[in-house]
Amino acid sequence: MNKQLVIQSKERKEYIKRKKKNKVLVLFTQIFILIAFLGIWEILANKGIIDSFMMSQPSRIWNTLINLGSEDLMKHIWVTVYETIVGFSIGTILGIGIAILLWWSDFLSKVFEPYLVVLNSLPKVALRTSYNNMGRCRDTSNNCNGSCNFISCNNT
Repeated sequence: MNKQLVIQSKERKEYIKRKKKNKVLVLFTQIFILIAFLGIWEILANKGIIDSFMMSQPSRIWNTLINLGSEDLMKHIWVTVYETIVGFSIGTILGIGIAILLWWSDFLSKVFEPYLVVLNSLPKVALRTSYNNMGRCRDTSNNCNGSCNFISCNNT
């Protein structure tokens, strides 16, 4: 086997150099835009031009991220991961079980087909089973103590 030397032309070398230079320029421009955006956001929040309660501000977000590490961040991450794995496992097992049941039973498959088609066309967010912790009721004078629950907080 002969090893061939790859000889690049002068134009090719210049082309590669321009591409690298362009890549660096794009990266620096992206970083500049990010820094400018965060700086303008911080200044506008400090001057009160934008509501820092609604839009927060970069320094507050950074302080919150720093403080999260000093508290029970790993505990919260573990709980989230655990709940995600358990929920995914239960959903997968139930889904496979229902799919096998529908596959084996032609009768059940035909009975549930229109309902499954409708459920499949709905946005998945609309399939929530509970509306607890979704906000507050507009009229908190009723007996639901401000929690917005469809069953106990219908303003009639």
